[in-house]
Order: sequence, then structure tokens, then C-alpha cells
Amino acid sequence: MKLAMKYVILYVNNFEKTMHFYKDILGLPVKMQQRSYVEFDTGVITLSINTRQSVKEEIGLDVPESPFSTQTFEIGFIVEDVPATIDKLRALDVPIIKEPVTKPWGQTVAYVADPDGHYIELCTSME
Repeated sequence: MKLAMKYVILYVNNFEKTMHFYKDILGLPVKMQQRSYVEFDTGVITLSINTRQSVKEEIGLDVPESPFSTQTFEIGFIVEDVPATIDKLRALDVPIIKEPVTKPWGQTVAYVADPDGHYIELCTSME
């Protein structure tokens, strides 16, 4: 069996706030939108958002109401300058979870959170 990742969908509570975050603050282009479902162009993998209510009603998945109970994954974006990106996001009142640090293997990483509390790693490329 060969698997190829195509997209990641985040279930969100506040569609407008989350849409603003990914589209206007992070600057991700919208590939497609159908009501509360949106796909953002991030390169090879598509990042999508959909409301928790829509997922329950239209797809029938049992999605918990509280997104803040635990963090079990993160989204990673490669940026050229992690400290400058963090400074820009801080000025826009984005919650900074971890300040930039250079890891022993040479990669610089930092973490922020989206409006629903999803962790986002901002890092330099390893290639």
C-alpha cells in the first residue's frame, strides 16, 4: 500500500476569526471555499479548515466541542527568517507559544497558536 498525504483539515470553532488568521495574517492563498470549508494553498499539502458544527452535521463525525483539552499534533511551516516572522506575528497579537531557538542540528524553530489553539511550528528548512 502506498499512501500520499494530500491535505490536513483543522476543525475550528470561530470560522471568521480562523479564516482571517490563515488568509490575512499568515497570508495563505485560498484555493477553494464552500460555505464553512476552505482550502489554503501551502504548496504540496493543502491546509483546510471547517467548522466543528459543519463536520458534525454534514459528515457525521463526532467532533469534541472543546479544542483546548490537549494538543496532539502541530502544523509546520518553513520560513526564511524565524525571528523576523515571530516579530511580525507578535505585532499582530498572535499568541507566541515558544520563542525562536536554534536546535543542535542547526534548524531555528518557534511556535505560535491559531485562534483555536492549534500549535504552529515556524522553522527554517533542513534541506
